[in-house]
Amino acid sequence: MLATASAFASAETPPPTAAPSADTSAGAPAARRHASDTLRYKVVVVAPSELKPLVENAVDLVRWQSYEDMTELLFDRLAREAIEQAREAAAADGYFSANAEIAVDRTTDPATVTLTIVPGTPTRIADVRVTVVGPAATDIPAGAEAIAEARREWLLPEGDVFRQSQWTAAKAKAVTTIAASRYAAAKLTSSEALIDPDAYKADLSVEIDSGPAFRFGPLEITGLSKYDSDLVRNFSPIHEGDPYSAPELEQFVRRLNASGYFASVHATIDPDPAHADSAPVRVSVIEGPTKKLEFGVGYSTDTEFRGNLSYSDVNVNDHGLQMYIDTRFEQKVQNASLRFVSRPDDHGWLNSYNALVERTDIENLVTKTVSVGARRQTVDEVNRWAYGVAYLIDQQMPQGAEETNARALFVDVTRTWRRTDDIIAPTRGYNVNAQLGAGVPGVSTRTFGRAILQFAAWYPVSRDIETSMRAELGAVIATEREGIPSSLLFRTGGDTTVRGYAFESLGVKSGDAIVPGRYLAVASVEATRWIGANWGIAAFVDAGNAVDEPSDLKHLALGYGLGLRLRTPIGPFRLDVAYGQDTGKVRIHFSVGLSF
Repeated sequence: MLATASAFASAETPPPTAAPSADTSAGAPAARRHASDTLRYKVVVVAPSELKPLVENAVDLVRWQSYEDMTELLFDRLAREAIEQAREAAAADGYFSANAEIAVDRTTDPATVTLTIVPGTPTRIADVRVTVVGPAATDIPAGAEAIAEARREWLLPEGDVFRQSQWTAAKAKAVTTIAASRYAAAKLTSSEALIDPDAYKADLSVEIDSGPAFRFGPLEITGLSKYDSDLVRNFSPIHEGDPYSAPELEQFVRRLNASGYFASVHATIDPDPAHADSAPVRVSVIEGPTKKLEFGVGYSTDTEFRGNLSYSDVNVNDHGLQMYIDTRFEQKVQNASLRFVSRPDDHGWLNSYNALVERTDIENLVTKTVSVGARRQTVDEVNRWAYGVAYLIDQQMPQGAEETNARALFVDVTRTWRRTDDIIAPTRGYNVNAQLGAGVPGVSTRTFGRAILQFAAWYPVSRDIETSMRAELGAVIATEREGIPSSLLFRTGGDTTVRGYAFESLGVKSGDAIVPGRYLAVASVEATRWIGANWGIAAFVDAGNAVDEPSDLKHLALGYGLGLRLRTPIGPFRLDVAYGQDTGKVRIHFSVGLSF
């Protein structure tokens, strides 16, 4: 027997606050005239845990059990309908051969009604056909890539149990995926779910009309009063005439939200096919307050208890120059900083100028550092260039060893490549960051070179299992580390590096202290099994060390363990329990956001 999925959808029922219309004269009014005729009962639903909430929401007998004017006549009607409503609820969750029974125990007060659902064999997806018609079907490579992604990201693949809610979500996601490419007016033209309850299988088919290919038109900006429109335009990754791309529009919004100038940003294009050749980009902003005073307290497993106080003014000169003053007091780190950040120029570059005073007390090493510097970087976070110069004066005071002093004029250039599906919480793709720098001869205590290479990758094994890896290599090229500022050398260990070890506890032994070395190697592999949409359980292995000689990297400290994961708007939250093989100790770590 074949049927469409819609044949099994439950009909809407009246809200619990109103009596059923069919019983207005024969049911509720009679109950009000004869209070002794009212019936009180409670329903116990016996069903698999994933099916129970659906049944409770769909069956009127359950939803009406608190109705004060319930009568025998109304109860009998609801009980008769409950069998079919329960089966329909089970069918919406993929159980098209479910059986339902009702048993009433009137010896209890109130009466106990047991609704038992035996779901039987679930109906699984046997075949999926996602067809795209229109210009995208013959557009290579852009249209072909969008269609391939819609098929790859289909939410109800072959072998899964058919569920009405997922069927609805899968269709919406497929249309959204096509519309996120240059085909912004994509729409669903037909869909069909053919259910064979005897064979426990479902064949799904969807047809999407891509509509025409869109191109970005002019920017139309509203909501500005303090700033000119060029400030908004200079954050834009899009240009008039470029092929439309939803990710690029989202990137534009993300940059504006992160800029510090705006409390809210919304951007969209006009999806009217008549404007496909030049669709206006409508950007609506709400400007944020220019001045903020903030303070907070917190705790991290790396630097322990924290207090911070900060003041910012994002429009110091009435032309978008930003100023940030920040003080931070932690048990292991205390610092104060002053930073100025310019608005981006019309080539997408912005400048920053900073000064920092910092004291740290970590692993029996006390450091005192003063630095001033300037940096220039692109607003493009996907393909970012940055270069800068900083002058550092540094004092290292290891317990049980000689105090050292260093100064350096350090220049560097950094290049970042991000190729991920999501910058905040990626599940697929990779990031690479490379830095080259040097201490300038004559104005540095010691001439040296410095190189860092960072790599991170994410790969989904299945819809519920994700893997990730990260690696970092660092080297300071010099005859010895004395005379080089501590912040330009390397230590590792802690929440976001090698778990199972204390913060920056892996380095070079000097007296009773752990001091930073000239070489660094860190690697990590992690697998996460997601339970539901946002919660996951992770298993991981970390390895790393910081040393003074490359040959010493043959020994990497190992840490491994299990953790909980939670997806949040600011990135993944991690709570880990890790065992450090070198120390034989178990440590708890938690952090939020990406390590790199």
